[in-house]
Amino acid sequence: MLNINKLTIFISVFALSIFSSLIQSQAWGEHGHYDFEVREANYTRLCETKPILTVNGQFPGPTVYARKGDTVIINVHNHAKHNITIHWHGVKQPRNPWSDGPVYITQCPIQPGASFTQRIILSEEEGTLWWHAHNDWARATVHGSIQIYPKLGSNYPFPTPYKDVPIILGQWWKQNVTKVLEEFIVSGGAPNISDSFLINGQPGDLYPCSKQGTYKLNVEYGKTYLLRIINAVMNEIMFFAIAGHNLTAVGADASYTKPLTREYMVIAPGQTLDVLLHADQKPDQYYMAARAYSSNPVIPFDNTTTTAILQYNDNQNQPVNLPYLPYYNDTNAAFSVLGALRSLASEEHPIYLPNQISTKLFFTVSINAQPCPNTRCQGPNGTHLAASVNNISFTNPSIDILEAYYYRINGVYRTGFPDISPLMFNYTSDYVPLNFNVAKRGTKVNVLRYNSTVELVFQGTNQVGSAIDHPMHLHGYSFYIVGYGFGNFDKNRDPLYYNLVDPPMRNTVVVPRNGWAAVRFKAKNPGVWFLHCHLERHLSWGMNMVFIVKNGNSPESRILPRPPDMPPC
Repeated sequence: MLNINKLTIFISVFALSIFSSLIQSQAWGEHGHYDFEVREANYTRLCETKPILTVNGQFPGPTVYARKGDTVIINVHNHAKHNITIHWHGVKQPRNPWSDGPVYITQCPIQPGASFTQRIILSEEEGTLWWHAHNDWARATVHGSIQIYPKLGSNYPFPTPYKDVPIILGQWWKQNVTKVLEEFIVSGGAPNISDSFLINGQPGDLYPCSKQGTYKLNVEYGKTYLLRIINAVMNEIMFFAIAGHNLTAVGADASYTKPLTREYMVIAPGQTLDVLLHADQKPDQYYMAARAYSSNPVIPFDNTTTTAILQYNDNQNQPVNLPYLPYYNDTNAAFSVLGALRSLASEEHPIYLPNQISTKLFFTVSINAQPCPNTRCQGPNGTHLAASVNNISFTNPSIDILEAYYYRINGVYRTGFPDISPLMFNYTSDYVPLNFNVAKRGTKVNVLRYNSTVELVFQGTNQVGSAIDHPMHLHGYSFYIVGYGFGNFDKNRDPLYYNLVDPPMRNTVVVPRNGWAAVRFKAKNPGVWFLHCHLERHLSWGMNMVFIVKNGNSPESRILPRPPDMPPC
């Protein structure tokens, strides 16, 4: 398990130019060069001090800046006692799965004392993404934002904001997070819930011993600010709002959207939102706040509220009222935002939605109950909790799947991951037969032809009576979300109501509790690509699978050559 003392990441960014907004930031080096050092540092939160993993002594880590189409070179030097990987979340990495980062999927871990140079290729992305560790639960503190600006000569599709500000939602345990992981895996039950949520690394003044460190955003009256909101929380979807102010979403997962103005926003783990804030209220102090959306109140979750302060011109009046946030399990409130986002679908920002579908996939996403290997499991009726996609609970191999595919190494994985769930039943019934609760374990992949057009329907199930929303994230791609629904997906009726005009393009979709979500994409990026739930406990339980997108016929449609310094297993 991860227990890192020191890890150094040297990042050099080769950008088209250095522009004024970046020069003002300490994270932007003099010549577009980043030096990231990841090490343990003592942080005090909730009246207690503990060592956590940090980047450059900062938590959250420093921001990476780039323009659309740039390439980022990352030299990762691991001076830790244990392994590490870094993932660049939402970066499509065209033809370059080698630098994607998920452990045992596209690379073996970077071992202590070893180095690995990653080449991060930006293509269509424009807006906000983020980077994080992708092994064990290291991403709890190893994460930071990526701000991708328009190319030189291009502009935002909205008036240029006065400033842009990362707002990173996080999660904090008093206990060492690696111990949380170890204990719940061994116990077979659910992990301990966190002790607080965070806004830019701070719990806020509703928690003990936290008032002094509460994050403050200073604004000037009459100015417009672009809030780059990232949900780096480990296990909860979040509501977010600012008292007295409406918020206007203009981008999601590094893709622009039609303006959507709401009193609050909803953001799932892995997702990002670009939100305009107009500082047009009485100059004063106002709370910003975030708390969990958890659609199944039977499942334990952190029900605390994290706060920060919006402060006009150094005003010292203490904020009084919290913003309106919907109730924890208000599904209608959550999907009135999630389901309302729309792509711009304009001449300057067109969409390329596949209409003729060659590959139809139907994946169930489920919590499972496995037989207990001992007499101490804490799952229902003494079982060991697990999770699955199409009733297969993913097992990490000992050699990464990408190397095995590239070099045709047998025995690492099996093909034949089913296109359609092998179990057919009433997925959302209050009662699911006990024999349907047990999942198979394995390392199977689904193979897609290059340039195939894919429609993937995710179906949530009520197996083990633990139905909850699942934020499903696909590496190497963004997809168009063409539909949501509740209950069992009806292949004859529900597609009639798809949005085929301006669906949002995202890399993470929230599958509703006891409901479904449909996405479409074109398989034009060859490689090995991970699909998983971004609730960390579900990923640890096996709610994952892998796509292999085959090479095309031309040199430009084939995986790039293997870098010479890939980490060995």
